[in-house]
Amino acid sequence: MSKAPETDPAQDAPAVHPPQDHAVGLPAVLNSVRFVGAQAGLKRGLPLLARVNQTDGFDCPGCAWPEPLHRHPAEFCENGAKAVAEEGTRLRVDPAFFAAHPVTDLADKSGYWLGQQGRLTEPVYLAEGATHYTPIAWDDAFALIAGELAALDSPDEAAFYTSGRTSNEAAFLYQLFARKLGTNNLPDCSNMCHESSGSALAETIGIGKGSVLLDDLYQADLIIVAGQNPGTNHPRMLTALEKAKRAGARIATVNPLPEAGLQRFKNPQTARGLAGRGTDLTDLFLQIKVGGDLALFSLLNRMLLRAEAERPGVIDREFIERYTHGFDAFAAHHAAGDDEEVLAEAVRRTGLTADEIERLFAMVLAADRIVVCWAMGLTQHRHAVPTIREVVSFLLLRGNIGRPGAGVCPVRGHSNVQGDRTMGIWERMPDRFLDALGTEFGFAPPRDHGLDTVGTIRAMRDGRVKVFFAMGGNFVAAGPDTHATEDAMRGCRLTVHVSTKLNRSHVVTGARALILPALGRTDTDAPGGREQFVTVEDSMGIVHASRGQVAPLSPHMRSEVAIVAGLARAVFGDADDVPWEDFAADYDRIRERIERVVPGFTDYNARARVPGGFALPHAPRDERVFPTATGKANFTVNPVTSPEAGPGRLLLQTLRSHDQFNTTVYGLDDRYRGIRDGRRVVLVNPDDAAELGLRDGDYCDLVSEWSDGDRRAPHFKIVHYPTARGCAAAYYPETNVLVPLDSVAEFSNTPTSKSIVVRFEPDSAPA
Repeated sequence: MSKAPETDPAQDAPAVHPPQDHAVGLPAVLNSVRFVGAQAGLKRGLPLLARVNQTDGFDCPGCAWPEPLHRHPAEFCENGAKAVAEEGTRLRVDPAFFAAHPVTDLADKSGYWLGQQGRLTEPVYLAEGATHYTPIAWDDAFALIAGELAALDSPDEAAFYTSGRTSNEAAFLYQLFARKLGTNNLPDCSNMCHESSGSALAETIGIGKGSVLLDDLYQADLIIVAGQNPGTNHPRMLTALEKAKRAGARIATVNPLPEAGLQRFKNPQTARGLAGRGTDLTDLFLQIKVGGDLALFSLLNRMLLRAEAERPGVIDREFIERYTHGFDAFAAHHAAGDDEEVLAEAVRRTGLTADEIERLFAMVLAADRIVVCWAMGLTQHRHAVPTIREVVSFLLLRGNIGRPGAGVCPVRGHSNVQGDRTMGIWERMPDRFLDALGTEFGFAPPRDHGLDTVGTIRAMRDGRVKVFFAMGGNFVAAGPDTHATEDAMRGCRLTVHVSTKLNRSHVVTGARALILPALGRTDTDAPGGREQFVTVEDSMGIVHASRGQVAPLSPHMRSEVAIVAGLARAVFGDADDVPWEDFAADYDRIRERIERVVPGFTDYNARARVPGGFALPHAPRDERVFPTATGKANFTVNPVTSPEAGPGRLLLQTLRSHDQFNTTVYGLDDRYRGIRDGRRVVLVNPDDAAELGLRDGDYCDLVSEWSDGDRRAPHFKIVHYPTARGCAAAYYPETNVLVPLDSVAEFSNTPTSKSIVVRFEPDSAPA
């Protein structure tokens, strides 16, 4: 049987090796099997792997990349195997564990150690002034929460956070509960990642989701992957890129770091991948300076307009005239200024050479069908929304939205973060949704916009939110400005976390705290002996079923649906006519209500049972209909900007290691980047290091600078690494402490975790 570590392993003395130039292959297969064996045991774990991402199995909790129509028997990646193994572990965190560990002891442990202890098995309660969590009955836990909510002066003194792994059914009930209570305070993890994508896309094409399906990648002539590392964050995307490449697509990668998976992919599902060289994916690598993407796409747009003036037909004027708005102002903006000066400024802001930009432009001109993919590297900057607007304009110029092989492709991380938004998890849902919800359930939903993630932290800090309820996730570790977030959480009267495993948020609590153990994706869910399934929406808008496969480790675990329903009944009482108990007993009844409230879910129960699920309608993609304020796709004017570090400073981006999913740390290695047995590293270009006097292997403190003062992340090992000049990189959540709470993207309020100005100071940790 697997065994949890008894002591917290050191994370501050990593071994460093040369980074790799390829990803996956046989080592990924062996590492997957090793991890599954260590966590879940092969007898329990291997059958789980056989069902992950299969039409009769469960959706992988590791990411939101869609499944192909024809699926491999091993339709998972290494990180998916780690996610499944961690959730499918046999280790238990039971009342005896909490009796043996005071909260002060747990607070000294790393997030990695906490996560390795196993699955939570019973509800536990930390009373005010208590030193230990102790068991509590479900009904008593619900009554405690109900009492705290009833004592609030306003429902807006409560906030209800959601992780992206929550199912459609649970998310729909959760937002219904919050709105019946009287608040739109529904922050979610999307606020911290792809909110910038949603803001920009809703404004420009009328829907805040990507416009491509997998087949579009296979039909594309050019795929631009910007600000993304699929080799670690969405590894199954590499298979799709390989298929696209073999169909004739060219791939341009725009990123401050060379990423192994985008260099060469050794597909473990093929002999060539296991024993051969694999596939070279990237045709052109542009090592852009952090935050320089707006300048790059702006220059490409200017170049397209200049080329059109010289030889008409470069841009798609028929598409522009019929389907778009704002072109004249856009074109006038890009006509201003001297060409040489604009080019020089773009070169300065991007760190690229004029020749590199010309090579990309030649690829653009040679391609009829273009897809642009992106992730956090574009969304977590002050100017993130303007950047994505400019990407959309780049595609609109040549009619590359609403036709096969072309479009926008924001790649989501959490496996149902997009579905949660579709189900109403948003602090600013439109009136048409609230109207339908109110009509269906016979109440008047609140109309004032609620709090997003950053707004919730500020409100807790200021005493305006007193009850914090989290449906999954690890809010304390995921949020920006770690000390401010922790202080804000401690100011609450009650904090509640629905979770599968221990994390940092369970040891940084309000005056009172509850941990409620939930079923995971791998667990069978059979209330009253009748097995249920849930549905999720992937990154490309496909909704499909997910069915747990193994018996829960404890009879005290409850599904998220059952937890929301039980809490709602305790809060609203028997007089409330919403059939919460019926919903908890039969999820078909939830889907019947979703069908009547949420567009696109006609015949939901029938279509959810079709193997592979169904695609939600997407008007820009399906009909070239753009439901924007103008009724057309909108060109926008976006003045070029980028973050500036200043003398003696670098721009730091936070990122994941390979042994990590968001704040869940599976292990202490990042083998593609050559980091072993540690996480407190900072990757610095050798030339920058020489200028700053930073020797390879030395330790330093990272200090971020903001108008309200400095923030410090101590004891990071300097690793000379081929990053873009002027830039550095380090892992989160360890570096979230450096992200100021008030440093957010315009329009989306997303923390600017990819462009932090830092200086380096001598290591302050004791020798």
